[in-house]
Amino acid sequence: MQIPAEIGFGKFTCQRVPPERSLPTLAEDTRAGLLTPPRSLSPKYFYDSYGSELFDQICVTPEYYVTRTEDALLAAQAGAIIDRSQPDHIVELGSGASRKTHHLLEACEARDMRCTYWPYDVCESILIEAGERLMGTYRWLDVNALVGDYHAGFEHLPDPQGRRLFAFLGSTIGNFDRPQAVALLTELCAKMRNGDLLLLGADRVKEKSVLLAAYNDAAGVTAAFNLNVLRVLNRELDADFELECFDHQAHYNEDARQMEMYLIAGREQTATLRAIDVEMSLKSGERILTEISRKFTLEDLTGLLHDAGFTLAAHYEPENGYFSLILATPS
Repeated sequence: MQIPAEIGFGKFTCQRVPPERSLPTLAEDTRAGLLTPPRSLSPKYFYDSYGSELFDQICVTPEYYVTRTEDALLAAQAGAIIDRSQPDHIVELGSGASRKTHHLLEACEARDMRCTYWPYDVCESILIEAGERLMGTYRWLDVNALVGDYHAGFEHLPDPQGRRLFAFLGSTIGNFDRPQAVALLTELCAKMRNGDLLLLGADRVKEKSVLLAAYNDAAGVTAAFNLNVLRVLNRELDADFELECFDHQAHYNEDARQMEMYLIAGREQTATLRAIDVEMSLKSGERILTEISRKFTLEDLTGLLHDAGFTLAAHYEPENGYFSLILATPS
């Protein structure tokens, strides 16, 4: 599929990226992870339209430092990143609303450089909206939006000529356990050519009190976001979870250096998931793991990149060391 449009002087296209491999469905993930202890569900199911709105609200809560810290760091270092990478193309994985991308494009414009932006996300409507917004600001910009799920592999990504900067921001890499993160980055590395660079954003290990506050905001937005996954199951699998019977819990696992989000059953209960013809019984206090968010030391990140076939080229951090932006090259 290709949907051409023109805004200003740039060109907008949108195309689907065929999956390299099939991915499990919600029903399959539910059967595999949710029906028997220890119970878990992939965090990707948070992000229906309502969940995406809630996450946007999380990003502006006083406690959630991650987004504003990365944004400020990117604003401060975008010039150095563009000078180092000299991209003809910027490919952003899981681009969403492309809110931070304007720092890179601003640095390109300040240097009279022209590049093409390739946002890659599962949601076509948000790609179109973000592309049109950016092209309204940068009249020279071409946007080639890519609709697809990077979890399904990079084999069918377009392969334009020129240097590419692959951006993977938001510390999304922290939502993968280490073997999953190595596998994902190894696949990406195999897709890259000499001259390409990876820009990776990663949240750092810090005070436990800061982490706990970030995932337990006083306004309860993160709690609503966590509970929304049950609303998704109710809608998509014709389930009957009672949201008011669950509590949000965010826990810092110091040994694993990761935040863990759980839904806790407030009482003994049974839920029916009619679409997959099963009943699920929960004891009072039983937990469902809905997300991990790993926190990294610089040594962690260097080792992760090395094991995936990358070499660290540059590292940027704020004075408080709360976040890392890393440029890495295929080894």
